Amino acid sequence: MMVYEGSIVSCDASRGVYRFLVEDKGRIAFVGNRLPDEYAGAPRTALGARALLPAFADTHIHFMSHALFSAGLDVRAARSVAEAKELVAGHARSEGKVLLGFGTSAHCVRERRLLSRADLDEACPAKPAFVVKYDGHAGVANSALIALLDAKTRALRGFDAESGLMTQEAFFRVTDFVTGKVSLPKTLGDMIRAMDGLAARGVGAVHSVTGVGFPLDLDVTLESLFARGLRDPVQYRVFFQTMEVRKALRRGLPRIGGCFATALDGCFGSADAAMLEPYAPAAALPPGAAKGVLYYPDRVVRAFCVEANRAGLQIELHAIGDAAFEQAVSAIAAALDDFPREDHRHTIIHACLPTARGLESCARLGISIALQTAFLRWEQEPLEYLERIMGERAMRLSPLRAMRDMGIVMSGGSDAPCTVPDPIEGIWAACNHYAPGQSLTIQEAIDLYTRNAAYVGFDEGERGSLEKGKAADMVLLDRDPLGMRPSELRAIKVEGLFLAGEPYRGGQGRAGLLLRGLLDRGRRI
Repeated sequence: MMVYEGSIVSCDASRGVYRFLVEDKGRIAFVGNRLPDEYAGAPRTALGARALLPAFADTHIHFMSHALFSAGLDVRAARSVAEAKELVAGHARSEGKVLLGFGTSAHCVRERRLLSRADLDEACPAKPAFVVKYDGHAGVANSALIALLDAKTRALRGFDAESGLMTQEAFFRVTDFVTGKVSLPKTLGDMIRAMDGLAARGVGAVHSVTGVGFPLDLDVTLESLFARGLRDPVQYRVFFQTMEVRKALRRGLPRIGGCFATALDGCFGSADAAMLEPYAPAAALPPGAAKGVLYYPDRVVRAFCVEANRAGLQIELHAIGDAAFEQAVSAIAAALDDFPREDHRHTIIHACLPTARGLESCARLGISIALQTAFLRWEQEPLEYLERIMGERAMRLSPLRAMRDMGIVMSGGSDAPCTVPDPIEGIWAACNHYAPGQSLTIQEAIDLYTRNAAYVGFDEGERGSLEKGKAADMVLLDRDPLGMRPSELRAIKVEGLFLAGEPYRGGQGRAGLLLRGLLDRGRRI
């Protein structure tokens, strides 16, 4: 048993801040301003200037990809092409059949261009190499990798052998090919380290989208075992990125969707997010691609949503442009019209450029939105670039206040590895929107990663707020965010994560984790 005294930011229905919280046997026994006599003699932790909040959640993360890239080559910090090439050359000497890297951006280097096939050939001539763009929707291959690709891949939309840049369907196929060559034992070790890193940022719940083309969907199997085998009681929810509903049902997964196979469009970084109106002339797109790309016709998306909804699954769809957002909303609406469900919690991921009509449907039908507020303050994709390719529409991106006032449930995620999975960064960005009048209050921003995140994961009965009877999943911050100015929030530090009342331990071995994952079939994922 432990009594915490100080600023207890509960995130409960009244958004109360209390003086005392009592944890007993992994659950919250009391929250309030006057400590009952029965707890007067219990051990006590004085918070001082610190604050106790519900543990954070990340409701959209490509966890396995984040783990792989966190442990390997990351060129986001490079400020020139030459510096990025040095990083590639350094990692080319590492073990492994292929070199897999992340983060090339034309907006962070002096030359204002991506790495090219020629750059990678110079830095890594002997080993196949693939450096994924910062937005996770394109990548650059070297000659050694291109030589291994089959004719079907070469014929796909987005394949460019000359520059090495792979976009759209070609990117997904090349990603499948490369990830299939990564050692699974290494991947598991990287995942363990990545989970420890998330815990250090106060994240105790993860909604991971998986299924990027490993043979026999081994990545989905591995993530499921990982989720069940974690020694610490992290809440790990697996979303299978597939439009084959039977695959999710066969594995007993209650949810389906994400990006990759369930992405409806591209992204702004490659100017292939699907738009209702053409991009600005500065985007310099060919006439046939002036509005971006919808990966599927409406009938295909609708049929998938109808089937998944009838099967009782929770659906998530990636939609960035306004045309893709309309497609996603219309498909989910058609599914609910076909088979009404009161508590489906279907979700649209990103929803960067939503339409007014689509938002009204989300509010009416209870469709949630999994946001990445860090996109608003993204060094790799700055506002100046967005204004150049879409004009005044850039000021309509992620209208947080409008969505909040409509009653739409919004949750917070990172889309890692695209942005760093740091809820503090997301909270700061949500409170400092560049569009006038679209910022959230500090409490509303915290709700994205706590109360609302628990709701979209069907976890609100157990966590997401600090209330009597719930699991004592808590994060300790070095100061109280509610007493700060929005511009200062970035300075907050996480001092500890508690799951079921115990400090997060981490540091577990691979063999023990897999064994627990095989044996514990009852753990919810």
